[in-house]
Amino acid sequence: MLDFVAQYEAFKRRDPAWDGVVFVAVKTTGVYCRPVCPARTPLARNIRFYRSAAAAERAGFRPCLRCRPETAPFCPAWKGTRTTVERALTLIEAGALDRGDVNQLADRVGVGARHLSRLFAKHLDASPLQVALSLRVRRAKCLLDDTKLPIRLVAERAGFSDTRRLRAAFARLYGKPLSAIRKGERVRRGKMEPAKPDENVR
Repeated sequence: MLDFVAQYEAFKRRDPAWDGVVFVAVKTTGVYCRPVCPARTPLARNIRFYRSAAAAERAGFRPCLRCRPETAPFCPAWKGTRTTVERALTLIEAGALDRGDVNQLADRVGVGARHLSRLFAKHLDASPLQVALSLRVRRAKCLLDDTKLPIRLVAERAGFSDTRRLRAAFARLYGKPLSAIRKGERVRRGKMEPAKPDENVR
């Protein structure tokens, strides 16, 4: 279980030791952040902590556009103490679920698919597929922010089977079309538009 008081104190300090270990969701804005986000710290009663970005997204929160939690280091607090899940995460990050399914992933780490799913639920509050989707979105967001690649290539390199799935994932997570996200990033970089409210205040 996550210790709320300890995490909230670390959150107020913006302790980098917690970056990638937990994610901070704010009920009043519907946004989740990294614990090092520079925005004003919200009241404790408005906060929920999650052990993975996938868990926060499953609960209906969208990524903060300021601290970009999709770029947070992927290192849960227990990493190194749960060998099976760590190996599965490494394979997922390498694209195992972009090309195969959970049964094949489980075979590669030497356990059954149901047991692997239970381990992910226990340690990440998310399924292997949810973690894989979160990682695909993270890769795609970085490509959209940092390159001028066409959407087709962004989808391919991020691990999506087609652009339709990429667009659907972004619309569901960010609540806006993919074209608006890329355009918004270019506008912000050009300092042509003031920051949105939920980028400055959690």
